[in-house]
Amino acid sequence: MNILFVGDIYGRPGRKAAADLIPRLRESHRIDFCIANGENAAGGFGITENIAKKLFAYGADVVTTGNHVWDRKDAIPYILGADRVLRPANFPESVGGAGYGVFNASNGAPVGVVCMQGRVNMLDLDCPFRAGRDIVDRLRQRTPVIVVDFHAEASSEKIAYGWFMDGRASAVLGTHTHVQTADERILPGGTAYVSDAGMTGPHDSVIGARKEAVIQRFLDRTPVRFEPAENDVKLCGVVVEVEDETGKATRIERLRVDWQET
Repeated sequence: MNILFVGDIYGRPGRKAAADLIPRLRESHRIDFCIANGENAAGGFGITENIAKKLFAYGADVVTTGNHVWDRKDAIPYILGADRVLRPANFPESVGGAGYGVFNASNGAPVGVVCMQGRVNMLDLDCPFRAGRDIVDRLRQRTPVIVVDFHAEASSEKIAYGWFMDGRASAVLGTHTHVQTADERILPGGTAYVSDAGMTGPHDSVIGARKEAVIQRFLDRTPVRFEPAENDVKLCGVVVEVEDETGKATRIERLRVDWQET
C-alpha cells in the first residue's frame, strides 16, 4: 500500500494547501491511507474541532498532533472523544483521548498509527521508547503495518528512535521542527525513516510564523505575538510504500510541493 504523510500543517495557508493538494496527491500517488499532523493548524498553535473535520474532508484518514495538542481549550473535549485525532501516546492514560489506533485503508488493509512525543527539550512525558515499544507490540497483534509520528526536537533522539523501532514499525516519521530533512531511508529491518517530514505552510517565515516578529523576539527577548506568515506556501511530507502482508517498507519518497492560491 501507499501511505501519504503530511508534515505539520501550519495555520490557514497550510490548511489551504492541504485542501487543494491532498486530494491531488492521493490520486497521483495512488494513496491508500493518509496521515496529517495538524497540531499547528489553528493559527499555528493547536487544532479545533472544525479544522480537524476539514482535514478529514480534505482526505486525511488520521490527524496526529504533538506538544500544542491542548493549546485550544475549547477543542479539548472533542480531542478527548475523537478516535481519529491522536494526542501523544506517552501522556499518562488518565489524560484521556487516543494516542494510537488501528484504521482501515482504502484497500481494506488495517493500518496502525501511533503519535509519540520526544523528551529532549520537550515536556517530560513517559518514556517514548518503552511506551512506543509496548504499543507497537500490541498493535502488531492486529496489523503488521504501523506508522509512528515521532514529534520531537532533537535529531539525535529521532534517529535513535528510528533505530529502536527498526523492524518493529513500518515507518518512523519525525515532526515538530518544521524543516524537512534529506535523510530519508529504509533501515535494515524494513522501517522507513526521516528525521523531519517538514512543514505544510508558509516557508517565507521562521518555521511558519512571520519572520519579523520572531526576529524581534530574538533581539529584544520580550514577549511577541506570533502569527502565521503567508507567502511561499508548500506541502511537505513523504510517501511510504509498505507491503501489506509483512509491514515492511520498500520505498520512501520526500514531497515538497509548491502551492499558490488561484
